[in-house]
Amino acid sequence: MQQTSWTEENNSLYRLFTFKDFSEAFAFMARVAIEAEKMNHHPLWTNVYNKVEIWLSTHDAGDIVTEKDHALAKKISSLIS
Repeated sequence: MQQTSWTEENNSLYRLFTFKDFSEAFAFMARVAIEAEKMNHHPLWTNVYNKVEIWLSTHDAGDIVTEKDHALAKKISSLIS
């Protein structure tokens, strides 16, 4: 899997994940969904075939990056390490 790192841009944390195929990408999204639900902090994301893009910001804080976003980003990163 090709990885980029999290970057902060346009008041959100962003990262692109590239997997071997759609099944791997979808399995990753399922794992992220479980963790996001536990944290009650849900990402904006897209999936096209083997690519998953994720943007994190805290809507309750005015759509800016907060510690909640950094915590979820860390959790998401741990799912692929």
